[in-house]
Amino acid sequence: MFINEIDSLAAKLSSLRPLNAGELARLREEFAIENTYDSNAIEGNSLTLRETALLLKEGITVSEKPFKDHLEAAGHKDAFELVLEYADRKTPLTERIIKDIHTLVLINDKDSKGIYRSVPVTITGAKHIPPQPYLIAAQMEQLIADYEKMKTDKHIIEAVSEFHLRFEAIHPFIDGNGRTGRLIMNMELIKAGLLPVNIKFADKRRYYDCFDSDNAGKLTELIAEYEAEELNRYIEMLS
Repeated sequence: MFINEIDSLAAKLSSLRPLNAGELARLREEFAIENTYDSNAIEGNSLTLRETALLLKEGITVSEKPFKDHLEAAGHKDAFELVLEYADRKTPLTERIIKDIHTLVLINDKDSKGIYRSVPVTITGAKHIPPQPYLIAAQMEQLIADYEKMKTDKHIIEAVSEFHLRFEAIHPFIDGNGRTGRLIMNMELIKAGLLPVNIKFADKRRYYDCFDSDNAGKLTELIAEYEAEELNRYIEMLS
């Protein structure tokens, strides 16, 4: 249901006048702030939405909050801007690009940013155990190859949902996997002519429940709902 609605809404948006450069920049900045807040909050960052906005727009820090939380916010915003550059150029997804995004996401950890983990990990509360470190490179290479086929066989929202679940299952980095994975998802949506989506902190439980499912259907439905919401918002502005 939502997949068909997405295609219809995207076509309707394409038929309307395009946003000018100033409008697009303003909307992207607003999205980047909200997305930085929500994506980091899902992972435990303590900055509020207002504090995130003050930091990213005015450079104002909050003395009571950890410096690490401020670095995470700044790093995520920079990573989102990098994602926009890749998406606007329609740059194919590669391991190098994934590592470049992660380097900015984990800007506060110079020893781990942009580097696949070298130790085994477990994910708290998850049934799945990520692969041993020596398997990561091969599994990431296979995932990217499989994703190219997914894009030809499935709707892009189904493809990015399956990619996201498999990426998080591999858990290639010691930290920052969730934020990196959600940024990759948005890069791929933009490249496909859709809008980036912001998984809200308020939907954290529903989002995490998607990882306990045996297929990508639940995540596909969640992403499609967010995409429809964004498309409708843009259509309303331009109509």
